[in-house]
Amino acid sequence: MKVVVTGGAGFIGSHIVDTLLESGMQVAVVDDLSTGRFENINPAVDFYHVKVEDAELGEVLARVKPDAVIHQAAQIDVQRSLQEPLADARINILGAINLLEACRRNRVGKVIYASSAAVYGRPAYLPVDEDHVIEPQSPYGASKHTVEHYLKIYSEIYGIKTTVLRYSNVCGPRQDASGEGGVVAVFADRFLNGKRPKIFGDGEQTRDFIYVGDVASANLAALFQGHGKILNVSTGTRISVNNLFKIMKELTNSPLEPEYCPPRPGDITHSYLANNRAREALNWAPRVSLEAGLRRTLEYYRVENK
Repeated sequence: MKVVVTGGAGFIGSHIVDTLLESGMQVAVVDDLSTGRFENINPAVDFYHVKVEDAELGEVLARVKPDAVIHQAAQIDVQRSLQEPLADARINILGAINLLEACRRNRVGKVIYASSAAVYGRPAYLPVDEDHVIEPQSPYGASKHTVEHYLKIYSEIYGIKTTVLRYSNVCGPRQDASGEGGVVAVFADRFLNGKRPKIFGDGEQTRDFIYVGDVASANLAALFQGHGKILNVSTGTRISVNNLFKIMKELTNSPLEPEYCPPRPGDITHSYLANNRAREALNWAPRVSLEAGLRRTLEYYRVENK
């Protein structure tokens, strides 16, 4: 099977690429390297330095003739989406439509789309399942949900099989620790560099952290199953930021204490996603425990910091 992974030089995308190659797939990567890193690209793939919103994307698909596309490329910074909603929409919405048009013209059989827990907004109940009301709190969440509608339309009208995967908080090696990087990557970077990690608010807010390798295996499974489904990809469990800090402090044998800062406007207090439907539809389950994932992540940053 030939698969194109957009955003394949990024954190999650590069792990998906590695998993596909290990499964014997032929893989091509499309990435503009705006946030992805060239060193993340597996040397066994064909790489195309292209923006998803550019017309050249169609030329790439015409050349590769993939059986499926896994669409990971996106503007993922919530704060940037608030400051630059037009840029967010150009990449996340128009870029996705451009990709779907290229898939239609080139008879791509399956599109797997990386959505987000951000589409749900503030949880009305926990765990959040796929029937939860959609009330995104940012242009980023709105852009992610908008594309879900386009996927349904392209499936119904043009016969392209689709699966939407709504990720919880993904963590693991290669995650960007700068700027709005995930809290695990930020904590790892600060612990290993002798800097006190910052906790916004009282630290009792909870999140659902899933290891990136488990996200990659869900994407692999979705190539063959889950057609027409919208599925949460998560652990179905939660942990407080304070407890996350304690575990990482122990794993690094660090004497550092957290620096508590004022809560960030718009932050959701508690969130975790039910994953029952993904387990059933994809015959999938998360296999890497939080502690094991944290160990692997810390080891990656130890090497990176040398």
